[in-house]
Amino acid sequence: MKGKVVIITGGSSGIGKALAVEFGKLGAKVVITGRNEARLNEVGMELDALKVENLCLRLDIAVEKDNEQLVKETLKAFGSIDILINNAGISMRALLEEIQLDVFKKVMDINFNGTLYATKYCLPHILESKGSIVGISSINGYRGTPARTAYTASKYAMNGFFEALRTEVMHRGVHVLVACPGFTGTNIRNAALTADGTSQGASPRDEGKMMTAEEVALGIIKAIRKRKRDIVFTRQGKLAVFLNKWMPGRMDKIVFNVFAKEPDSPFSKS
Repeated sequence: MKGKVVIITGGSSGIGKALAVEFGKLGAKVVITGRNEARLNEVGMELDALKVENLCLRLDIAVEKDNEQLVKETLKAFGSIDILINNAGISMRALLEEIQLDVFKKVMDINFNGTLYATKYCLPHILESKGSIVGISSINGYRGTPARTAYTASKYAMNGFFEALRTEVMHRGVHVLVACPGFTGTNIRNAALTADGTSQGASPRDEGKMMTAEEVALGIIKAIRKRKRDIVFTRQGKLAVFLNKWMPGRMDKIVFNVFAKEPDSPFSKS
């Protein structure tokens, strides 16, 4: 990874921040994006302390022109792009019958359209460098969960998008990886949108029993080095993908029962 130019969208916290630090420790030049300038600056100072060449860009990945600017600024600073990690994302928790459609659209714009725009503008340069494109997806990209229709739709879309893209570029030296973390101790659930678009606040799950962002980051870097096609984290995640493939009807009932027991579940078992 030494000398490689790595773009990480949503790099100001969670998995994105962990990836920025771990790539930096390996000698990469790191570009991170985010909408929160204060958090971006904090990560930038942490990377500076590690003597990591870095560029912190305050922009909105859901806006097409911001992605075009991301590529221009990266090339201006470092001259090439070797790895793109589509990490920026937001979750939600509300029944479809209750969620406002603009909230649903916001989740799709950030999670899927942001991935589309960043990949589209970075692709010519990654084709040139024969580098890697990574999508940070989710177990929800394989198995839908109730009260998370928008999030599930965005991750299914991401998985299909990268499967098609991988087939397009498989003979041109570009590596495409889809990484699916299970439940990870980050702030994504705290920032999850409710039916009216406000943040959920407290997470309904015990964060202490989850993988850390650092563990996920190290696993993703290892998969990039091995140029793996996909990676599903955690035993629970692997089991969910397997069971959903072979016994989807049974999984409907299992998933309902699990999520119905969440604190403040937005739906009740009837």
